[in-house]
Amino acid sequence: MKFVLENNDNQARAGYIITDHGKFQTPAFMPVGTQGTVKSITQKNLEEIGAEIILSNTYHLYLRPGIEILHQAGGLHRFMNWSHPILTDSGGYQVFSLSDLRKIEEEGVQFRSHLDGSLHTFTPESVVDIQRYIGSDIIMVLDECTPYPCEKEYAAQSNELTLRWADRCREHFRASNPLYGHSQALFGIVQGSIYPDIREHSAKVLTNMNFEGYAIGGLAVGEPAAQMYEMVEVCNEILPHEKPRYLMGVGTPENLLEAIERGVDMFDCVLPTRNGRNAQLFTRKGVINITNAQFKNDFTPFDDECECYTCKNFTRAYIRHLFMVKEILGLQLATHHNLYYYLWLMRNARRAIQEGKYAGWKQEQLSLLKQEKNIFH
Repeated sequence: MKFVLENNDNQARAGYIITDHGKFQTPAFMPVGTQGTVKSITQKNLEEIGAEIILSNTYHLYLRPGIEILHQAGGLHRFMNWSHPILTDSGGYQVFSLSDLRKIEEEGVQFRSHLDGSLHTFTPESVVDIQRYIGSDIIMVLDECTPYPCEKEYAAQSNELTLRWADRCREHFRASNPLYGHSQALFGIVQGSIYPDIREHSAKVLTNMNFEGYAIGGLAVGEPAAQMYEMVEVCNEILPHEKPRYLMGVGTPENLLEAIERGVDMFDCVLPTRNGRNAQLFTRKGVINITNAQFKNDFTPFDDECECYTCKNFTRAYIRHLFMVKEILGLQLATHHNLYYYLWLMRNARRAIQEGKYAGWKQEQLSLLKQEKNIFH
């Protein structure tokens, strides 16, 4: 993997990352394909809207279809017919969400499947092996994602465990080899909840381990946005300038714009797909709930400036109708639009950085996002 940093506009960065499955530009938003598919949209449509990399998940793929099937298929790229880069989360967040079904120890984490209650164990070494079988281009270390709120003592202890796991992941990664003829890169994950000194310590130790990239984890789990941005700043002051920075699981358009200004290069989040399937549409002027009665006779597009297939061909009234009668096409068109909007936002953020106009452009976008009355019911 190679990261090329092309432009800086204060802390905001524009660049690109080269993998054996191609190049993707940064800032980058990765559509979430947890189980080897981005819900409600085809791989062809992902390419058409400009998706250059997707995210999938170690935990879910390990349970279904399982590493044996993935190995027989020649890895996830071939299994799902996606020729572009893939990043996989190690499953740490999913295990965190199974708080009633898991036990964390020095060796790793023991958990029960949310599917059938069967008992499994993830170790730093085994998650590297699983991601070798998946064949993703960028793989993540095993970490513990602490909840919010979280006592400082627990956050510190948890972070030390995550750092020891990161070192074990790194050593096992170096001692093992890719399975499908393409290279893989390993990213470390900064933890530390909302405590600046723990975050600083985590970032410094991981920097010394010399990973190929760095993720900022354990945020967007309930803390106020201002604290999330503060933690991003703390981490990015320490993380290497010449390596990519990935803010995990974030977020709203506003979150992305603020994080880019603070030096983040990569993002993933389920919001555009999950909210789309639940009739919430992201537009340049805010979020609308398309099932609201006010759209029954609204024969305009979601966003009259949007160039996506949905906005160029269908009206709010029609897509509201699809949701009201529970037609699958409604989910597909809403997802298509939301992902297009997120990718549009990244492309234009990149252009603004290259032109040295990011701060002003960001403020313009934030002002626009407040124009449409937000409807979440």
